[in-house]
Amino acid sequence: MGLAASKRPVVLIVEDEFLLRMEAADMIAAAGFEVVEAANADDAIEILESRRDIIVVFTDIQMPGSMDGLKLARAVRGRWPPIKIVATSGHAHVRETDLPEGGRFLPKPYSPVQVTGVLRELTGGG
Repeated sequence: MGLAASKRPVVLIVEDEFLLRMEAADMIAAAGFEVVEAANADDAIEILESRRDIIVVFTDIQMPGSMDGLKLARAVRGRWPPIKIVATSGHAHVRETDLPEGGRFLPKPYSPVQVTGVLRELTGGG
């Protein structure tokens, strides 16, 4: 019975601003995904090293710590190639070519419809 609940696709949200992370988590969970949260790229790497069920990393670009969201996206692509990447920012102007192949950019503020759409597109349904 507990296995059925874990069948939802898992999205790792990486956002240093607590309220924005909470808002993104609510949107993504409402879209039918399981949510795992990290406050920075270092925490995200630790989570990715310990879990094999994450299929999307949804990351802010400007974050404190050893790497920003673009460096995290490249690290994820290098170590976990099947994981899809969505990067977001309210300040940086990012082209799709700034992200690893297949990565998507969502400018902040984003709507639940935008988030759900890109996640479903990347995961084949959600």
